[in-house]
Amino acid sequence: MNPSSPAVARPSSVVGPALAVRLFLFAFVIVVAAEWFGPLAVPMGGTYKVVLLPLLWALLLGALWGIASKGLPGPLKADDTLQGLSALVLQPALLLFVGKLGLLVGGSLPKILQSGWALVFQEFGHFFGTMIFGLPVALLLGIKREAIGATFSVGREPSLAIIGEKFGMDSPEGRGVLAEYMTGTIFGAVFIAIFAGLVASLGIFNPLALAMGAGVGSGSMMAAASGAIAAQEPAAMAKDIAAFAAASNLITTTIGTYFTLFLSLPFTIWAYGVLEPILGRGRTIDTAEAPAPAVTAAAPKGHAKAAFGMPALLGIWVVVGFTALVGNLLGYKTPIDGASIAGMAIILGTVIVGQAIYTLTRGVVPAVVWVTGVAMLLTYPSMPYAAEIAAMTGKINFLALTTPMLAFAGLSIAKDIPVFRKLGWRIVVVSLMANAGTFLGAAIIAQIFMHNPT
Repeated sequence: MNPSSPAVARPSSVVGPALAVRLFLFAFVIVVAAEWFGPLAVPMGGTYKVVLLPLLWALLLGALWGIASKGLPGPLKADDTLQGLSALVLQPALLLFVGKLGLLVGGSLPKILQSGWALVFQEFGHFFGTMIFGLPVALLLGIKREAIGATFSVGREPSLAIIGEKFGMDSPEGRGVLAEYMTGTIFGAVFIAIFAGLVASLGIFNPLALAMGAGVGSGSMMAAASGAIAAQEPAAMAKDIAAFAAASNLITTTIGTYFTLFLSLPFTIWAYGVLEPILGRGRTIDTAEAPAPAVTAAAPKGHAKAAFGMPALLGIWVVVGFTALVGNLLGYKTPIDGASIAGMAIILGTVIVGQAIYTLTRGVVPAVVWVTGVAMLLTYPSMPYAAEIAAMTGKINFLALTTPMLAFAGLSIAKDIPVFRKLGWRIVVVSLMANAGTFLGAAIIAQIFMHNPT
């Protein structure tokens, strides 16, 4: 076998349908528990608070289930094989999230296209700042290819999808982006609020440039950063700060998928190849371990080969879609009726069409691009029935689709606990540096364009 080509074992050759059923049941139970518990607001002093969402509970419950598996009865065990299968299922399941994202984006495209140059070009700061600030620190701390996943973006849901498709989640890059996601979810809002407030207090940036820097692609982090900035400005500025932060966050969340896929990830891979022999020499954390039985390591080049055929993919999407509908009912009080079922069917349809195009074009362009493209086209304002499609798919809360994804991610974590333990505090430092970089990089570029308009 060519060592540069990715190798992912087909689960059908390793596990039977009984294991898949157990996995889906475990994920369903986790989603129900997480959505039932709901969000938890943690006061941080003054007017600051951090809201812990059900997706975090899903991630933690899945991880705890795997960690405690050795002491559980046989049918309840989440052993290494099930964890490996969960990592594989996560990759196609994330396409449902991507489809929902694209459907949200389509209706907002005209607003994005009307944005000024500062809003357009500050995006380069968001998606290169993470690497510029985070990658050298990661290499100096001895982190290897996990640094690519941890620093090519702030590691939100679209980043999981991109890394999952390109490398597989059961890879160093996959572990890096998942560690970044976990760190950002737990500490991100608190850190960015403190950091943004500190930068704002220096008085060297236009507050609107800082507001654009706050749009890092995470709603909670954007709210925390923009609130900290507005707190140091006259009350009359608060509305403008919120508006610019929201516009920047919209661009980061939408166009950001393409930035990370075609610009920041390739650049981070290239920069890793250049900097690792210099900064990483003699600084190595041994994270090598045997792969899980259901998955072999993905190679650092190309796209991860599809682990499932179309029939299996359809089954995964239907089960995950149903799980999301139940979570949508419990967490967001939307009944499972004709409208919500039709909305989920549209999301499934965009994923199926996007995957079909990806297959027909032999995977030259990643599936996430086709899925988002099809979805955006459906809700673009000038398209027929765009408003109706947006209304039906709007019945499915954006976050309700993320909770099942994080349940699968959590169930896949336990086998990698030794790696995360070895990365330890280092990956937290790298994550915080990446978060600081995306904020500061965008703010600097926005400041330049606001003082030198073109």
